[in-house]
Amino acid sequence: MHFDFTDEQKAVRDTVATFARREIVPHAAAWDKEHIFPVDLFKKLGRIGIMGMSVSDTYGGAALDTLSTVLALEELSKADAGVCVTVSVQTLVTRTIEAFASDELKREFLPEMCSGEWLAAFALTEAESGSDASGLQTRAYRKGDSYIVNGTKQWVTNGGYAKGIVVFVRTGQPGPKGISAFLVDRDTPGLQFGEPTSKLGIHSSNTVDLIFEDARIPASHLLSEEGNGYKIALAGLGAGRLGIAAQAVGILAACLKTSQHYARDRYQFGRPIGAFQAVSFKIADMAVDLDAARLLLYRAAWMRDQGMPLVDASSKAKLFASTAARKHAAECVQILGGYGYTTEFPAERYYRDAKITEIYEGTSEVQRIVIARELLGRLDERTAKDRPPRLGTTPNGSTSAPEPLPKDTTQT
Repeated sequence: MHFDFTDEQKAVRDTVATFARREIVPHAAAWDKEHIFPVDLFKKLGRIGIMGMSVSDTYGGAALDTLSTVLALEELSKADAGVCVTVSVQTLVTRTIEAFASDELKREFLPEMCSGEWLAAFALTEAESGSDASGLQTRAYRKGDSYIVNGTKQWVTNGGYAKGIVVFVRTGQPGPKGISAFLVDRDTPGLQFGEPTSKLGIHSSNTVDLIFEDARIPASHLLSEEGNGYKIALAGLGAGRLGIAAQAVGILAACLKTSQHYARDRYQFGRPIGAFQAVSFKIADMAVDLDAARLLLYRAAWMRDQGMPLVDASSKAKLFASTAARKHAAECVQILGGYGYTTEFPAERYYRDAKITEIYEGTSEVQRIVIARELLGRLDERTAKDRPPRLGTTPNGSTSAPEPLPKDTTQT
């Protein structure tokens, strides 16, 4: 990959940065304090093409590449991580609809979603199936031209406002092969919405539970075909992790900017606190990790645009960026001292917002599992009979001299 953004990518980044400074930054603290979901903001974002970034122009989207998309999300997250995750989920769902829905559903939902008039949600998690999504229990059975759905979905981002919700349910046997996906209209009879979930951070984001009680979903709203839901979920989450990595990078960039300004302006013992090694080294480490997180994110986005396998790269980007965001948000608070602990400065908001990036779209522990399996294979499925011969033993069990290790040619 190369490191020169195209003129279009720069224009997307700069347009969103300007929009965020004008429309988001002045209100972010109030939205956080009062737990306001700024629904009208997303119509404005729709007008500049951000709510349908990855959708083709056939349905009113901007048809942006993945790198442009993560650049836009990063700029939104610098201003307000809650706004960023709303747009990230919108992007995840519109991609899923365009890839797997019928032409009729695409024509009905995508133009309104691209305009920001309709919001979207992704309902996978349940109380007993978080990281183990294949264990979900919400069930659906076919009845004539409809499916009848019963169960509860938990922690659905955008759920209280979404018009179209991609919902994963069990239509068959236990395990991944028995899961199907539907595009559900919020006006579906039998669908109820819980109260907004009270959260540590991202207060400008809406999160609710969805309750299905004999909800009747038209069979035409099935995505792909029965039993393909788990594959659809994994496809969505692989790309969706880049959205959360971009959110984490945006939080980290905001922490660095806040820390820099404060370290220059705050005087103690007759000089700026940035002159002290204890502070300056924190800022230096923050900058290094920001560059590293960006490079992992941009590489993964570039790989997706090239059609290359994404699983390993997206997990690395999300793992590193989210860990760095949480770590350095704490350092940002520390640099600001007592002010960092107050709501007068945004450091405490960054601190609260950063933690969720290590949890949703696959926890940091799950990312490590994914990365390790790419390196080692699925060792948990192997048994003793699959074990290769020990060093110094031939395949038939007879002993032999161990093969010498290669010489280290890096030393003289």
